[in-house]
Amino acid sequence: MSEKSSDADELDEIRRRKRKQLESKLEDGTSPETDRMSAESPADPIDVNGGDEFESLVASTSVVLVDFYADWCGPCKMIAPTVNSLAAETTATVAKVDIDQNQTLASQYNVRGVPTLLLFSDGDPVEQVVGVRDKSTLRGLIEQYT
Repeated sequence: MSEKSSDADELDEIRRRKRKQLESKLEDGTSPETDRMSAESPADPIDVNGGDEFESLVASTSVVLVDFYADWCGPCKMIAPTVNSLAAETTATVAKVDIDQNQTLASQYNVRGVPTLLLFSDGDPVEQVVGVRDKSTLRGLIEQYT
């Protein structure tokens, strides 16, 4: 199975799970928003390819940290282990966007340098960090919105 297919399957599984949780909450009469805040996030970053996939992920997840990177970027390689561990250690969903493969998306979010990390809360961009930052700084940003 190709990596793109695997990522698409993972997103489909997240969507399916989310849909089932929302339907269950609606049947119970409880707030879907409560479930949205406590939903499990994947332990590994999700590779996003394309605007539709990106928008779907951001819209379906409470807190998303997006790493806009490039394979040729030294600082991107330096921050990658930090981004990976944040995916495993926080409740935020972590996504990675290759700016060379997704130039329109990078342009849409005014990514001028890499790495650029964007934090989304409830579908809206709330923080932007350009350059390498330590894990505690990034964790602190995430925790403000979780």
